[in-house]
Amino acid sequence: MPAMHDFMTWVMDAFHQLVAAIDALGYPGILILMAMESSVLPVPSELVMPPAGYLAHQGQMSATLAILCGTVGSLIGAYANYFVSRWLGRPLVLKYGKYVLISEKKFIRAEAFFLKHGEVATFIGRLLPVIRHLISIPAGLAGMNHLRFSLYTLLGAAIWCTVLTCFGYFIGAEQEVIKAHFSKVIIGAAVFCAAVLAVYVWWLRRRRCAGPAADGSTDGKPA
Repeated sequence: MPAMHDFMTWVMDAFHQLVAAIDALGYPGILILMAMESSVLPVPSELVMPPAGYLAHQGQMSATLAILCGTVGSLIGAYANYFVSRWLGRPLVLKYGKYVLISEKKFIRAEAFFLKHGEVATFIGRLLPVIRHLISIPAGLAGMNHLRFSLYTLLGAAIWCTVLTCFGYFIGAEQEVIKAHFSKVIIGAAVFCAAVLAVYVWWLRRRRCAGPAADGSTDGKPA
């Protein structure tokens, strides 16, 4: 399949360009990029930590130091959001957030998640897409305790950075296998993502159906 081979070549070339960029930036670059990723700047962590893991497999970087820099950078970026939101307040965040890619819809989703799960949402949110870089904003608005904010953020960021770094390390260790079975890897990834999406949709529908039933259990009469 020439088309698949060409696509595989393009993907690997793009990944190796990312690897070269992270190699040139070094540990300070990882810290700065992850700080940007944890704030409002659009720097996906998926483009930072996996190349570091790949370099670790090649013996050009320490996986431990890369994870440490990524984790500390995440805390710095999270505190940037924390203090800005604390200083501006909710009305100004909603008003000006759109200028830094924080739509009202995204903000309300992150705020609702924080209010529902409490301060531990700062930890859980670090592991979820979309919510990841926004969860520090409602934490700042709520004036969350600094010790708990730092602890939850560091723990969640450390797990996330470790997972991404290990993924990059795996690519380095199995790149020949990945090249040989690239089409199967793509199909497997697509099936996995579809399964995760199906489970999420099922859970969401079940939750919505359970909501009205729970609300109507008293038939509108006080207990």
